Amino acid sequence: MSVELESEPTHTGWRAFRARLGARPTLNLAYRIGVAVVGVAVLGLGILAIPYPGPGWAIVFAGLGILATEFAWARQVLGWLRDKYRQGIAWYSARGPAMRVFAAMATFALVLATLWVLGTFGLVGGWIGVEWQWLRSPLKW
Repeated sequence: MSVELESEPTHTGWRAFRARLGARPTLNLAYRIGVAVVGVAVLGLGILAIPYPGPGWAIVFAGLGILATEFAWARQVLGWLRDKYRQGIAWYSARGPAMRVFAAMATFALVLATLWVLGTFGLVGGWIGVEWQWLRSPLKW
């Protein structure tokens, strides 16, 4: 009778790359720090983009996805946030067209207010020669 020894599975591609990095503590730490920096930057950009038309939530999920490749807490947050997002969309969809119109108007008002506070209207007005006082931001940059 011969006894077969189980060998460790051989990794290929990405898993092999991570296994090689994991074997070298300094490189592993540098890689995890790099993933954290990139993930937090993408996550922050997504959070800033949420109120604006476009892919704000997709960017948030992408940032958490980047972080989740290395951090267990990010995997848990990503799962929790995905569930809450689905619940929110289901609630919103069940409210009918009146809620959709209200939400669209509220989002539009939020975008306009943010652009005004950040000075975008004054900047663009200056480009085209319109110097109306009400276009300027209330913040004194």
